[in-house]
Amino acid sequence: MTQDILLQTLASGILIGLIYALVAVGLTLIFGVMEITNFSHGEFLMLGMYSAFWMFALWHWDPIVTLPISAIGLFVVGAAMYRLVIKRIIGAAPISQIFTTFGLMILLRGVAQFLWKADYRAIDKSSVSGSLSLLGVQLGTPQLAAGVGAVLTTVAVYLFLSKTRAGAALEATAADREAAQLMGIDSQRMFTLAWGIGAACAGVAGALLATFFPIFPEVGANFILIAFVVVNLGGFGSVAGAFWAGLIVGVVEVMGGLLLGPQFKMAVVLALFLAMLIWRPQGLMGKT
Repeated sequence: MTQDILLQTLASGILIGLIYALVAVGLTLIFGVMEITNFSHGEFLMLGMYSAFWMFALWHWDPIVTLPISAIGLFVVGAAMYRLVIKRIIGAAPISQIFTTFGLMILLRGVAQFLWKADYRAIDKSSVSGSLSLLGVQLGTPQLAAGVGAVLTTVAVYLFLSKTRAGAALEATAADREAAQLMGIDSQRMFTLAWGIGAACAGVAGALLATFFPIFPEVGANFILIAFVVVNLGGFGSVAGAFWAGLIVGVVEVMGGLLLGPQFKMAVVLALFLAMLIWRPQGLMGKT
């Protein structure tokens, strides 16, 4: 194995890890605030990919330019999902919550198949098409742009949570819902906001992925399992933990594929997941 191959693989792992981190940030935010595991989160990513694709196919709007539209659209979808469905199962048995979000996953996937068929689609040319050489490493421009976009979005979410009144209210609701309500914080508004932001993060990740990844109704399944691994590794409810864990998982996945073979890369990620469950079940930055 040459140094160039090692650096190339490491760079690829970091870039895909940033996308994993962004998907996981939305997932961990929803869990941290509401303690609900959202199995339909991958379908939000799928909708983000389709939103970018159709705006490009119908109106020739570049996916990078339409990124804010995808984010706002998915925020609305996430908030509506909470108000129409999830609000009704707050306080229900955990198994009911699991089946509800799993049912949402099946529903959204089925709607996508009905509307857009099971065909694979792609955005062939965008403003970030091509590649560039950076310090001797050949990088795809779409992957690089997706990595930068993921970092900026994750930082924006972190700053929102740590620097704004609404973010502080979300954090307070996540820490102690009843105490937050006694302080005048409307928990229903916070839950709606959490679902909206979580869906928007997935939507941004989907729009970024659409520039280089095939688009089809079941695409979310390729990312949701890894997102759960990232959330567990980083610590449920920790945005910073999800970011660093996403990088770790991305690098471990591609290095495992390089050293052991592509067929083993997912096995290496799942082995890491099991090791974390045994060694530190609360995650890297989770609370004990």
